[in-house]
Amino acid sequence: MLSGLSGIGTVLVANRGEIALRVIRTLRRLGLRSVAVHSDADAGARHVREADAAVRLAAGYLDIEGVVAAAKASGARAVHPGYGFLAENTAFARRCAEEGLVFVGPPPEAIEAMGDKIRAKATVEAAGVPVVPGGAEPGDDLAEAAARIGFPVLIKPSAGGGGKGMLVVRSAGELADAVASARRTAAAAFGDATLLVERYVSDPRHIEIQVLADTHGNVIHLGERECSLQRRHQKIVEEAPSPLIDEETRRRMGAAAVSAARSVGYVGAGTVEFIVPGDQPGHPGYFIEMNTRLQVEHPVTEMVTGLDLVELQLRVAAGEPLPLTQQDVRMRGHAVEARVYAEDPARDFLPTGGRVLALAEPEDTAGVRVDSGLFPGAVVGSDYDPMLAKVIAWGQDRAAALRGLDTALRRTTVLGVTTNIAFLRALLADADVAAGRLGTGLIDQRLDALLTAAHATGAPPDEVLAAAALVLHDELSAGGEDPWGVPDGWRIGEPAWTTWPLAARGEPVAVRVRGLPARGAEVAVGDGPPSEARVARENGDALVTLDGVTTRYACARDGHTVWLGRDGRAWALTRHLPGDPGDRAGAGLAGDGVVRSPMPGTVLLVKVVPGEAVTEGQPLLIVEAMKMEHTVTAPAGGVVAELSARAGRPVDMDEVLAVIRAPDAGTSPEVTETGGS
Repeated sequence: MLSGLSGIGTVLVANRGEIALRVIRTLRRLGLRSVAVHSDADAGARHVREADAAVRLAAGYLDIEGVVAAAKASGARAVHPGYGFLAENTAFARRCAEEGLVFVGPPPEAIEAMGDKIRAKATVEAAGVPVVPGGAEPGDDLAEAAARIGFPVLIKPSAGGGGKGMLVVRSAGELADAVASARRTAAAAFGDATLLVERYVSDPRHIEIQVLADTHGNVIHLGERECSLQRRHQKIVEEAPSPLIDEETRRRMGAAAVSAARSVGYVGAGTVEFIVPGDQPGHPGYFIEMNTRLQVEHPVTEMVTGLDLVELQLRVAAGEPLPLTQQDVRMRGHAVEARVYAEDPARDFLPTGGRVLALAEPEDTAGVRVDSGLFPGAVVGSDYDPMLAKVIAWGQDRAAALRGLDTALRRTTVLGVTTNIAFLRALLADADVAAGRLGTGLIDQRLDALLTAAHATGAPPDEVLAAAALVLHDELSAGGEDPWGVPDGWRIGEPAWTTWPLAARGEPVAVRVRGLPARGAEVAVGDGPPSEARVARENGDALVTLDGVTTRYACARDGHTVWLGRDGRAWALTRHLPGDPGDRAGAGLAGDGVVRSPMPGTVLLVKVVPGEAVTEGQPLLIVEAMKMEHTVTAPAGGVVAELSARAGRPVDMDEVLAVIRAPDAGTSPEVTETGGS
């Protein structure tokens, strides 16, 4: 047993990205030496540069022996796992103990007890904590349990978390396919294909309680976090305290969370999650799981309590008693967090990727905090979770916190990677969200309106198309004293128009630009009238003036693509040229017969062969990224004329995987198998 922080000295942070940086920040403040680890892909990452030392992991972040060896080689006395990767791995916690390393987290027995959702439910139920009715393998047949509970039901992995593998099944006919998909995801993400089935609570609230426990028998809670704003069963906005919880319900839920922690001999920081029926105000909730680690959303608790949870984790791990009692816990004001993801809300929130071309994030202040691992040049791939950053705001009340968060998101720009920032701003502006009328189904129920408000669908606004064409024209014409006075582009009598076909989410739009000596330029979008225009560059930004109104855009180029950003929104506009990859017009193929990858990832399963007849909506293949599966279906009925997809093959977003051709009457279609091995 250590006698305090001075006995630790050096801490290895067994993680990457924003959480590694967040832990390093506290280590630096406490005067402790930090050691980062990194995969080959992360050799230039921020957490590597900001740590006091760094060790390469040849086999990646899940290599237990590699992490242990790195800790010993670097002189680390303790290991902080962050969240994800090995944070809830019992074998890792045991190996740390065997090697004399302090694991900054609960004992292996607590991780094991709560990591198995089936065992966890039984344990906390025995301690008097209410649980959702259900059944679990291996003792129960899932089909029989589902029939007994009654549809709809929720299928989820026993060993998992974070929404991965969770599927709502609304009828017995859907059960077999859902179970097969959940098993694949569970095996890939958690190494355990065991499933459980629970009664599905429709449109519930998701509320969690932060607990802290030390090795001296003290267990307290730090209040609740409201986590009901979710997509794909994953949180994207969290807040503390909940606008839906009164003081008596808070007391009852806190007591239940403390009981759950005590039932497994918990030590450290942990979170007990509850699902609360939306139609039963004051219900204390059903236990759903305990996360035996720091949560992604822990900053909102820190901002309303004034505590540093990472510091408390370290002090508890060093053998110190908790420095406060339950009576000392006070919540002041309100805090809201938004998760910035590399994902496309218009494509069912599927992961995206790319290289960060330009980045702007609000500075940390008394009311705003940004936990981010981003930097210009960072490559966002499909190997890791798509969360890029967290933006958190504090206010004296909920309305002030929401305003502060919206302002901070407006000042956040990521170019080169499609993100959900604009969607988050639209969500915060929703009337029910502003009023605190929340539920886990809210995003699904409002999705079309939210996408419209975020400008996530359809062509970009005309002023954005005009700005992109002006930037391209400016760069093409650069080099002369007057960027609009280049000789080419002129004809007798007046300047000629240059046409820029720009594509973004659909068919290209023709934008015409012509330079006017001494008067800047004119620009016309589609069939619209021309507008007087100017463009100037300042510190990488583009200042675009249209009809006397000047707008500042963050601006970056990636080949034929111009990225523009403003007010938290970003647009990628690509110069469309005949014969571009994926342009099928010259091949006589209907655009709706081209099957593209919806996200960067790996082809997991191909369900068709060349020449096979398919119907519209028929599953063709499964693409997997970040342990998440997506089924790609036929956009139209016909015959598989081209098939380049292969199981195990990596693919880029929008890469052509197959082509479905409607066969001519009375003839056999020409079939092509492409892509090699």
